[in-house]
Amino acid sequence: MTINALYKLFLECSAVSTDTRKINPGDLFFALKGDNFNGNTFANKALELGAKYVVIDEKEFKTSNNHILVEDCLKALQDLATHHRKILKTPIIALTGSNGKTTTKELIKAVLSKKYRVSATKGNLNNHIGVPLTLLDIKPDTDIAIVEMGANHHKEIAFLCDIALPDFGLITNFGKAHLEGFGSLEGVVKAKSELYDHLKKHSKTIFFNEDDKTQVKQIGNYNKVIAFGANSKDTKISFVASEPFVALEYMSERINSHLIGHYNFNNIAVAIAIGKYFEVPHLNIKQAIEGYVSSNNRSQIIKTESNQILLDAYNANPTSMMAALENFTNLSYKNKTLILGDMFELGDNALNEHQHIVSFLEKQNDITAIVVGEHFSKTKTSSAKILALKTYADLANYLEKSPLKNRFILIKGSRGMALERALNIL
Repeated sequence: MTINALYKLFLECSAVSTDTRKINPGDLFFALKGDNFNGNTFANKALELGAKYVVIDEKEFKTSNNHILVEDCLKALQDLATHHRKILKTPIIALTGSNGKTTTKELIKAVLSKKYRVSATKGNLNNHIGVPLTLLDIKPDTDIAIVEMGANHHKEIAFLCDIALPDFGLITNFGKAHLEGFGSLEGVVKAKSELYDHLKKHSKTIFFNEDDKTQVKQIGNYNKVIAFGANSKDTKISFVASEPFVALEYMSERINSHLIGHYNFNNIAVAIAIGKYFEVPHLNIKQAIEGYVSSNNRSQIIKTESNQILLDAYNANPTSMMAALENFTNLSYKNKTLILGDMFELGDNALNEHQHIVSFLEKQNDITAIVVGEHFSKTKTSSAKILALKTYADLANYLEKSPLKNRFILIKGSRGMALERALNIL
């Protein structure tokens, strides 16, 4: 089937789905394959649940005219997404980075929504399947679309750019994330900069942090840029405070956010710079930033009967972990306690990176810490203020027997640790 023929069927459908558990009547279902499943076997189930058409790539499953046979379902999904993107010509802002992608995406959306109809990646659907689904969710009346891109290997960002064909782009930062796939921090910089490479090749616009030396180096002599920073001529934005929420100054006006940690300053700053570029009135920008409240275990403040908890347990890598710790140590709260979970996908660097965190904690006299996981349990410390546990079950058992009271607690760890479970005990 040609892409034009498939696109006509797509236009007859209400949405695109790849999961029969989330299918709605009128959907176009793509029977994707995974390591442990074959979507083709769910084709009839999808029709029973109300899908209008199902796209399959194994001919033995074609039993009706509602079964659309293609050579490869995943490639068909990706090609359809690019075709849709070209038809609509909606301006697309792409973003990637080691930390803060989803928060930055949501901030940009909040700012631009003050003036435009905005479509954006839902959650963190930012891979080779999520990006096509994001593009296919763009409606004809959408003014601007925001596409988040994630990667843990080289060439993945380049591949996603070829699908989304962005008009604008930004990289939040370069940090020690997915070292197992990228090999080193230098590998991270090279991989994330594939977005810049694509934008440069096609003479598109880059938003970048002028205070970040690595960003400046990656931009080089490319001049189709919009810079922001403390001393930027394009968009001057100054950090004011983070006690605990980030405050900044823009257009001689203070903006008080609901985001915690100095590390969120740059995420807010780029949203402001993009808002300015797209001519969102600065008072509307201020309203958007001040009205944005994080969710999904990202920089959430939770008050219990006896504790105040900073929940930042959505994900973690050495760079984001250290940024969170440095911010936490500088907060003027008493009785500060850390509950930290393992950082994943670090490969051969895992033990060294976890030991580096523990060594940092040993120097903090006013903080007690509980570190949890296979990697943290193998670290060495002589500090009585650091308790290393191997599993979440060990943590739960400890918290049940030794309740934390009257503490200011930071909870942070990789997604696989799911440390937010501790809230039920705390």
